[in-house]
Parts: sequence; C-alpha cells; structure tokens
Amino acid sequence: MGSHVFGCIPPLHKGLNVNIIVYPGTFDPVTNGHLDLISRAAKIGLVYVAVPLKSDKAPLFSLEERIEMLHENTKHLPNVEVGTFEGLVVDYAKHLGARILLRGIRAVSDYEYELQMAMMNRKLAPEIETVFMLPGEAHSYLSSSLVRAVVRHGGSVTGLVPPNVEKRLRERLL
Repeated sequence: MGSHVFGCIPPLHKGLNVNIIVYPGTFDPVTNGHLDLISRAAKIGLVYVAVPLKSDKAPLFSLEERIEMLHENTKHLPNVEVGTFEGLVVDYAKHLGARILLRGIRAVSDYEYELQMAMMNRKLAPEIETVFMLPGEAHSYLSSSLVRAVVRHGGSVTGLVPPNVEKRLRERLL
C-alpha cells in the first residue's frame, strides 16, 4: 500500500469514547444540504469533514477555497473538524479511528452509486460502516452542480447555500 497524506487535522479524540464520523466530499461549493448533514451528524459524534486533495472532478473552487468555506460555515459546531486527505477515504478513516463514513442520499440515482462505493469500502475496511443520511426536505434536490448551474444562468441560490458561498459563486461565475 502506498503512502498517504492524512491532512492537517490530528485525531483530537484520542482516548475518548466517542462516535467518530468521516464525511467525505468535494464540497464544490458547500451547500445548505451538506451543512444540514454536518450539523445533524454533529449531534451523534465527532465529525471530520474530509476533502480529497485530488479529485476526478474539475472543481470550480480551489482546495483552499473549499476548505475555507467549510471552516466559515462550521465554526459554530465545536465537534466538527475540516481537513484534507489523499488516497482512500477508508484509510483516512482508519487513521482517525473512525468507524462511520457518512454519505448523503438525495434520490434513487444517488443510492445506486453510493451502494457501490459502500460495498467497496466494506471490502477494504469491514470495520467501518457507511451510514446513509437523507438531507432535510428543503434540501432533498440540492447539489453543488445544480447550484453552480443556477448561478451561471443568473438565478438566485439564496437559501440554498450560505450567503458567503453565494457571494463567492457570483464573483466567480458572473
């Protein structure tokens, strides 16, 4: 197995009996749907929001900008940490001592893709469970790509993303 960079956040929970949850994603940009899942997961345990250093997607925002937006919008949650990882998310989760990978599901089409990922992750790390969480009804249709498309075409995303994210989107896309 190759070497892995596990980001800038140390495992803060060492020695504590706590649910450790890793919520991976590109968050390009972070939406109110993402934030809904993060805040609800934070009621269950310690949440590490994990952004991959490398992605198959071509992001609109740089890694640093996405991390900054996540920090800005989760700083009020004391048991949420934001960081980066390289390699397999299950290796990152093992490094942190996490036993839960959180994934959001909006529709049946999400489930099919997420099921494949969950089964592969189970094969690679059977001690880590994937937990699917549905976003609140107000965000059940929301995706980062849909938000970017609306802004590109001059539409309003007020209420779909935090105001600071909407400002950055408009500066970048208009």
